[in-house]
Amino acid sequence: MTRRDAAIALDVPLEMAHRHGIPPRISEADLAAILDAPPPWLVQSRANRTGKRPVWVHLQCAACGYAESMRPKKWWPDFTFVACEHHTKDEVPELPAGAVRSEFDGVGNRFVGVVDAMEEL
Repeated sequence: MTRRDAAIALDVPLEMAHRHGIPPRISEADLAAILDAPPPWLVQSRANRTGKRPVWVHLQCAACGYAESMRPKKWWPDFTFVACEHHTKDEVPELPAGAVRSEFDGVGNRFVGVVDAMEEL
């Protein structure tokens, strides 16, 4: 598996995995050994988590199911769903009655993030 895949599995940033010697390619057995007996840097990283923002998020298209894991950006709201940018409005979930839809381009490598919020009167 790649260093990126290992970083996702360890739930650490890719930069941290590189800085702490995770090689560009790592066997699943070596990754399992790290998970079973975490080194001090990984224990410290987990202890420092505030829980405010995840290290990685799993994005999955609501229309076709294409998925990828990404580092969330500070500007990302809590999306109702994400969809590949090429899907039409007929292919994504309908807007609930009384809601207003906002779309955010540039989510992940190919997604549009959608937030459906109830309209205030």
